Amino acid sequence: MLSLAFMQRALIAGLVVAVVAPSIGLFLVLRRLALYGDALSHVTLAGVAAGMLAHTYPVATGLLFAVAASLGMDWLRQSYRRYSEMAVAIVLAGALALAVILLSLASGGTGEIMAYLFGSIVTVSPTDVRVIAALGAAVLLCLLLLYKELLATTFDEEYARVGGLPIRGINVAFYVLVALTVAVTMRVVGALLVSSLMVVPVGAALQVARSFRGALALSVAFGVASVLAGLTLAYFLDLAPGGTVVFTAVAILLVILAYKRLRRLE
Repeated sequence: MLSLAFMQRALIAGLVVAVVAPSIGLFLVLRRLALYGDALSHVTLAGVAAGMLAHTYPVATGLLFAVAASLGMDWLRQSYRRYSEMAVAIVLAGALALAVILLSLASGGTGEIMAYLFGSIVTVSPTDVRVIAALGAAVLLCLLLLYKELLATTFDEEYARVGGLPIRGINVAFYVLVALTVAVTMRVVGALLVSSLMVVPVGAALQVARSFRGALALSVAFGVASVLAGLTLAYFLDLAPGGTVVFTAVAILLVILAYKRLRRLE
């Protein structure tokens, strides 16, 4: 399997996503923004369609759309402070509508659209791998540099504000990192499943971890296990890779939940 060039590229891209997506996802889940990635994935899909219409690199336009939407969502959250979850719903609705319109106009590239909609990790090009690796490295580096600030604003934003931290700037930087992660992940598992790798491994980790660092390490471990097992199953059973990777992550979560339930019954 690994002797094939396309599988080597798929493995590299998948492992980058397996590390980056759960790392960002843990902060999202703890901020109670689990659907944030889902909203941005629809925005990114609209950007991909716009890129096809403009005959440019779709990932680049998708990334621009995602960053713009993340900033717009932060502005909406400021406008609806008491109902901040409305920002996600508004962006999700608007992005889905725009994606439908642009996809209908870009109907000539149906095959490429389907690849971004459902994921096509085994068809990633060398250029895609370089872009995914570069963006993934940038996200991880920024997470490392902003680790303490993100931790403070995630667990107690008011205390962080009193402590003099630039809350708005930190939040904007975080949302941009989420946008980068969504753009990277969509090429691997598709727009419909992009938030899954940001949430499901985290859900499994939170069931067994006893600290934030433990949850972060386990989230990444479960993400990597999902990609490795999912790609292997997809290759030998001729299944859709993106769906198989996500289903493997869900299976890991269900096994952990079942094990904990059995332990309580003993």
